[in-house]
Amino acid sequence: MLKKTQTSLEVRYAETDQMQIVHHSNYAIYFEQARVDWLRKQGMHYDKLENEGIMLPLIHLEVNYKKPAVFGDQLQVKTFLTEIPNVKISFDYQIYNQRNELLTSGKTIHAFVSSETRRPMRCPQSILELLSD
Repeated sequence: MLKKTQTSLEVRYAETDQMQIVHHSNYAIYFEQARVDWLRKQGMHYDKLENEGIMLPLIHLEVNYKKPAVFGDQLQVKTFLTEIPNVKISFDYQIYNQRNELLTSGKTIHAFVSSETRRPMRCPQSILELLSD
């Protein structure tokens, strides 16, 4: 496993259904929040990537629901890489509640794409250098 981070989130009422259970669509948002936080903690903000002409479109999303998160839960999203990126970067996630119960796991895969050409590109050296620290 490469660099790993932990992001804290609180389940808001608007994210839940009538039973106060988090709607399944919110997990992709939780993953996105944690991924942006992961990049920031590595020293690479999304804005900086975009200013350098790099986009990271989502090409795969996987969510495994184990237990429901509910309104008011204090979530910890663990985000990590398991391999050095090339043309794609893959993030794995685990979401735990305040009782340290694993609620959800998942994965997203993103392609490195040039904002100028809209074509795939290799992982920028700046990101590879962050991972080697």
